[in-house]
Amino acid sequence: MQLQLQQVLPVYFDENHRTGSEIWRQDLTFTKGEYIKIVAPSGSGKTSLMHFLYGMRNEYNGNIVYNAANLRNYTPEDFAGYRKDHVSIVLQDLRLFPEQSVQENIELKRQLNPFHPAEKIREMAEWLGIGNKLASKSRICSYGEQQRVAIIRALMQPFDFLLLDEPFSHLDDKNSQNAMQLMLEEAKLRNAAIIFADLERIDWFPYTRIFHL
Repeated sequence: MQLQLQQVLPVYFDENHRTGSEIWRQDLTFTKGEYIKIVAPSGSGKTSLMHFLYGMRNEYNGNIVYNAANLRNYTPEDFAGYRKDHVSIVLQDLRLFPEQSVQENIELKRQLNPFHPAEKIREMAEWLGIGNKLASKSRICSYGEQQRVAIIRALMQPFDFLLLDEPFSHLDDKNSQNAMQLMLEEAKLRNAAIIFADLERIDWFPYTRIFHL
């Protein structure tokens, strides 16, 4: 299972953005089982890259290829299967349903293609310190609590690649490390890759390769 970047550059960046970048306008291949760290200062296109890899946006030159299939040629049905079966994401803006409970936000995702039984939700929530929030509407949770909800939600499905866009921005070190340990365990269960983009290098993420955006 491979995810390839072929000379990708956002259409709203000029060619100067490729200077010094180890991602933009490069030919790269990410493979299952790898842990990829992308150090991406503000304004370098980190969130755009995550959106491109997930197929949420296509305002880029070049190509993104998953297992020899160009995402540009995907139909809406292809993207639905891609996101349900192969690629999961923790978005920077989270995109929880505010009027649904924490439990419902996670369960809605799990039901699309269950990798875990429903009782795993409580186990993960307890591990991340939000077991008492499962019945709460997500809108009344703190942003840090919502980040943990989004992390658990992303781990409910099968995936070959787990995309992380600043997943710990509102978490302290202890909660961040607990969440990272959980994601590493889940990636190992699937022999999946993690592609982790953040503002700086995080020493407790055991990356196998590191790139500067």
